[in-house]
Amino acid sequence: MKNDPFKATFDSLEEFADLISEVLQCPITIEDANHRLLAYSTHDERTDPARISTIIGRKVPEKVINQLWKEGTIPALLKTDQPIRVKNMMDEIGLGTRVAISIWKQDEILGFIWALEIDKTLSEQELLLLKKAADSAKNKLLQLQTRRNRKEERFQEFFWKLLTGHMSVKEEIMEHFLSLQITPPPSFAVLVFQFTENITSKEEQQISYLLKTSHLLKIMLYTIDCNQLILLVSPSDITNPFVELDHFVESFTWKMNDRYGINDISAVFSSIYEDYQKVGKAYQETLSVFSIKEKFPIETKGIHNYQKLGIYQLITFILEKRKGEDYVNQSLKSLHDYDKKHNSNLVETLEVFLNNDNNINDAAKELNVHANTLNYRIKRISEIGDINFKDPNQKMTLFLDLKVEKYQQG
Repeated sequence: MKNDPFKATFDSLEEFADLISEVLQCPITIEDANHRLLAYSTHDERTDPARISTIIGRKVPEKVINQLWKEGTIPALLKTDQPIRVKNMMDEIGLGTRVAISIWKQDEILGFIWALEIDKTLSEQELLLLKKAADSAKNKLLQLQTRRNRKEERFQEFFWKLLTGHMSVKEEIMEHFLSLQITPPPSFAVLVFQFTENITSKEEQQISYLLKTSHLLKIMLYTIDCNQLILLVSPSDITNPFVELDHFVESFTWKMNDRYGINDISAVFSSIYEDYQKVGKAYQETLSVFSIKEKFPIETKGIHNYQKLGIYQLITFILEKRKGEDYVNQSLKSLHDYDKKHNSNLVETLEVFLNNDNNINDAAKELNVHANTLNYRIKRISEIGDINFKDPNQKMTLFLDLKVEKYQQG
């Protein structure tokens, strides 16, 4: 007992945090693996702004987490079970000198203990005691983790019922939100991140960490399906929700790349809805956007949401309408026949010209030809296809039919 004061049983983590503080004579906080506050020592007034913000918000502020990543503190904590000394960053993020240690169960991190060195520096002996404290906290954190995993399973089941339309009665949906202690905001969107390969269990932990340490959006529910991360989110900025969603997409993809080396993540999000019976519809919107982006990767490169698909929203509807019809765009047929006979590329030239809103210089640059050459080609296209480029109706029809052709070919 002399060598390890933390072998004694304790009823709560709060009681344990107080015990560590008493032994080491400094303020203590205990966090889970996602930097959510689990307990803090209560009988010591010595502190700093970062600790106060953590206690008030019940989780470490995002700016503090970001700085600790930049400074190398968190990457170090993810690799060792030894105490790590954190330098003073009072001016940058209000964080004074402290020592941190990870709480491990085999090769998994369950949480962290932070000891503030306000007016003292922990000795080697005290650092050994901190290590013993981390070992003793393991069982308590395992119990919390088991309870949270069960709750996560309930979250996942509910979310899949919403996504697949198996729960569509408004009262039932609201009851489930209430039972999961979620207050649904007035509006929502479905946001999907698509990875190049199926998401591994290690990547799941990294994703969970980023989502639970982000303050940019309210994330109500999330789940993983093969290579997709699906979220139910609510923007706080009602006037510019798409700007906020774009910002979140950029932040998440950048951090996945910067911290974990995972890149080429594409993301789309639905329209903003107020009726939670339409979660399934919002999800289908995101799948439609991915389908269009796959067929038109260049044209839709900068598009993240259904609203901004514009005319591309109509392609599947046009295809559905033309089923069983013998529709042929005679202008395009004439151009295709000419290309086939003369081994030319007038159809491609037409598409690039229309994509560039009839701008000769921009289209010529994309096609890598002289503007005069392109002018001659456009004149030939007009003659062969009987096309009047001053007629917006004819141009719009040609543009749509070209895209429909491309969609079918893809």
